[in-house]
Amino acid sequence: MATATMLAVAAAALTLPATTAHAASTAPLAPRITLAAPYTECLADDCRKAGGPGVAATFTFAPNEADSEIVAYQYILSSDPTWSSVAGETATVTRIPQEAGLYRLKVRAVDGTGWPGQSAYLDFMVASGEGAIGRWHFDEADGAALDSGTVEGKTRHHATLTGGATRDERGRRGVRTHDSEGVPLPSPATDRGLSLDGSTGHAATSGPVVNTRESYTLSAWVRPDTLGSTDRTVLAQDGGFRLSYDAAEGAWTLLTSAPGTTDHRTLVAEQPATPKAWTHLAATYDAPADVARLYVNGRLQAVDTAPGTGATDGPLQFGRALSNESPAEYTDYFDGSIDEVAVWQRALIDKEIADEARLMLGDGRNAVESVGAWSADGASGPVLTDTASGYGHELALSGGAALNGDNLELDGVNGAATADGPLLDGAGSFTVNTDVTLDGAAVSTWDVGRAGQVFARRTADGSVWGLWYEAAPMRTEFDPETFEEKLVPVGYWHFGRMNADGTYDAVVSDEAARTDVPVELTGVYDAQEGTIDLYVGNRRNGGALTVANAPGPGEFTIGATTDGDTRTRHLPARINDIRVWAGAAGSSQQVLEMTAD
Repeated sequence: MATATMLAVAAAALTLPATTAHAASTAPLAPRITLAAPYTECLADDCRKAGGPGVAATFTFAPNEADSEIVAYQYILSSDPTWSSVAGETATVTRIPQEAGLYRLKVRAVDGTGWPGQSAYLDFMVASGEGAIGRWHFDEADGAALDSGTVEGKTRHHATLTGGATRDERGRRGVRTHDSEGVPLPSPATDRGLSLDGSTGHAATSGPVVNTRESYTLSAWVRPDTLGSTDRTVLAQDGGFRLSYDAAEGAWTLLTSAPGTTDHRTLVAEQPATPKAWTHLAATYDAPADVARLYVNGRLQAVDTAPGTGATDGPLQFGRALSNESPAEYTDYFDGSIDEVAVWQRALIDKEIADEARLMLGDGRNAVESVGAWSADGASGPVLTDTASGYGHELALSGGAALNGDNLELDGVNGAATADGPLLDGAGSFTVNTDVTLDGAAVSTWDVGRAGQVFARRTADGSVWGLWYEAAPMRTEFDPETFEEKLVPVGYWHFGRMNADGTYDAVVSDEAARTDVPVELTGVYDAQEGTIDLYVGNRRNGGALTVANAPGPGEFTIGATTDGDTRTRHLPARINDIRVWAGAAGSSQQVLEMTAD
């Protein structure tokens, strides 16, 4: 039977209902499954871990010894969403595990009539990938940055801070309330990070950390204070690689080079770099394939072949790089913060990179760093200053916006408040929270579809990201005072993207928005999953929604949105406790903890 015909038979068999009758005497018996190294089949008393995420698992299917005329197989791995089929009397297939853990493969043979038979099962255990050979949190009170890499038997490469290198309390892990096991800490701990002055500040190990002849991965969180016309290096190992900002490109780049030669390759991120915002960078080099990859915020940005780098003997540099000129000197000093640096002696797969970008703390929590926190309590004047997060951003009031000592009052006509610079990377995860008291009398006159913005970030494509209120058709309610029915204005909260054509991709509140009482709203954007969540009070509304693109680095505005020089979609409301975090809350419980007063 031709391969195309066998595949057609197998595909047709996939559509047969599981209850379709077929004579037991003629149905194929359970096929044989062979699992290739490095994995082994789990036995009742022996289930050995092997391989790891990204390490292929190869299976060969063969007919039961009592069967003949087998033309195809159907199979499904426990991590697969649907069944697959493969033609042949015997067949070999490969699957790539994305995570460590126990997997089960289910296989059934298909005969020439298209009938699937009994199922065979095979269990195998995928080991965790080798851990980081170096990891630096920069959370020490003073002295060297300690290497907390997890690979046993490896030399610890502590990094010495030099020149204008200090630690500050603006580390990317933010305020930590639980340990890695999810156990509450005795008291909250504010994370520290490496702060560099852009001229002499750097940190360095005493010798090489990465064997650049083999596969490796680099990972770091960065927050550049300035970018502009100067190149800025995040990580470099003399003669091997350089993860940096390229001023000519206006983007993050990875340069790999062979020692003693001019042979090099540069990968450039598609996403422009954003100053004064936390960004996760990662790069991998796959030595067997001679392929390098560059990631920003857990998303793949560039892939290209890369020259073999050979051995390098220079130290790992944090915040500077050795030039290729003669005589060589250190240059491209980083201006800003670098934190949570890690290196592996293997190429991590996409999912592992995404998990690293989440900065997971365990027990359903992700690290979040407060980058903006404004309270109107006791405030007055034309500017509301962030005195809580440590970043000192100001909200400039305009039009009919005023501080009354308790709230930021917005008149719904031309009132707004605008942040003095970027708060977040354009494609990074974030969480935003605020308390809103909607002016019921004002919105009661709105036409259906009219919207008022709680906060907004305009993007280059004309869409607007944020939280907003939108008027809906009035509904009829019974008035207990007059014993008559009356029309009541109705509207709903939205979190997501309003497109330039008036359509939107947003999570909508389950219930109509309450007016004239404070309502707590929280929006979460998970950049790695590409999903958004809306919480009203402590309750998650609507479920996660997948969105097509990221918010973008546009202006952050409260109470309106900006279209060029024009403000629109003004909101009549009183607002207090506006809070913005870099990073997505990992669970409803974490949202509750983050927003608790």
